[in-house]
Amino acid sequence: MIQDSSFVLGGGIAFSEGPNSIVTFYRGYVVCVDGVCKGAFPELPDKYRFLQLYDYGERLIIPGMTDLHVHAPQYTFRGIGMDEELLEWLSTYTFPEEAKYADIEYAKKAYKYFTEDLRRCFTTRAVVFGTIHNEATLELMRQLESTGISSYVGKVNMDRNGGEHLQEESAASSLAATVDWLEQVEGKFANTKPILTPRFIPSCSDELMKGLGKLAEERGLRIQSHLSENHSEIAWVKELVPKSSCYANAYEMFDTMGTTERPTIMAHCVHSDKKEMEILKKHGAFIAHCADSNMNLTSGIAPIRKFLDAGINIGLGTDVAAGSSMNMVKTMLITLQASKMYYRLVDTDVKPLTFEEVFYLATEGGGKYFGNVGAFKDGYDFDAVVIDDSKMCSMRDMSIRERIERMCYNDADVIIKDKFVKGKRVFSNN
Repeated sequence: MIQDSSFVLGGGIAFSEGPNSIVTFYRGYVVCVDGVCKGAFPELPDKYRFLQLYDYGERLIIPGMTDLHVHAPQYTFRGIGMDEELLEWLSTYTFPEEAKYADIEYAKKAYKYFTEDLRRCFTTRAVVFGTIHNEATLELMRQLESTGISSYVGKVNMDRNGGEHLQEESAASSLAATVDWLEQVEGKFANTKPILTPRFIPSCSDELMKGLGKLAEERGLRIQSHLSENHSEIAWVKELVPKSSCYANAYEMFDTMGTTERPTIMAHCVHSDKKEMEILKKHGAFIAHCADSNMNLTSGIAPIRKFLDAGINIGLGTDVAAGSSMNMVKTMLITLQASKMYYRLVDTDVKPLTFEEVFYLATEGGGKYFGNVGAFKDGYDFDAVVIDDSKMCSMRDMSIRERIERMCYNDADVIIKDKFVKGKRVFSNN
């Protein structure tokens, strides 16, 4: 039983050195001291031989993964209603489901399913949407805190176009409820932080957006939202904010695009052009790439290669429930497949993503949103997942690199044995 925050794990080590390179060690070692990684090594340095060694033998040890975009209240209907496109899907499935979270007993039960699944999967960091309901969002934060996973959680803001049961009375009441929520959570959680969450511009009036921009600046808070996911959505934003030069500029006009010190997460960016790319990079924003949901809702394929080449921050998101699974390894696979189809069907000048790049996006790329997270490098938080792939039988003598690629493309027989966040074991299947 691993209880101390200082120890050594032994096994098949793999982590990103950068976007284009994966470091691997067969029967290597990764060192944790007081919850902080001190590096990974092919041979254990003498200065760490006093630490307790937990030898996992042939099992794989990789950094924990970061889910930059997931909707907790949508978990209960994942995989349903995928024949609709975005706006119809929201009004038919999402908004009626989220309205149910006004009932705190419903929220408690539903969020238990979500948080238990999150605890058991590859994710060690997550950025999460709640609903407009303060009490339910507090319950979500309490349950996430109990998992040991590190997260940002947002009380959603919506003062228009939410339907009869999922719309706040006014911009003023929405902002007042947000301030009340922030005061209730201040100093309450060690691993669960608040993030301002205007659902998207069609759901938030100009007054509400301006108020959230001001609140973010006054309190040093981060923001998460959606950007350029669907053609109809983009056209709607142009009608609502006619003075904007593009969707991203509309967020700029309300001071909600963030700064490099408190970066905003923009989910999707499927149809972001060069102008939007410049805005995203200028503000140090993170793109949460959600390939699964983008295809499920017929939104399109985001040009992730272009974003990478432009130096924009990118991570991956499951986007449950438009995304069908909380499994970040499945998200990696669909990201790879989508990039290949973009190359083949959209633009043959835009080369597909490599496995190295997608592994990086799932670990360190998204992990950067939380600081030094997502790699076994000296000084990084010690987030790790131990994986048993022994049931994936093969006649080949596979390298560590081949085994993690195989895991990505076919994870049916993969078992997560242990999961660590900041050096604390938060899940065990032993």
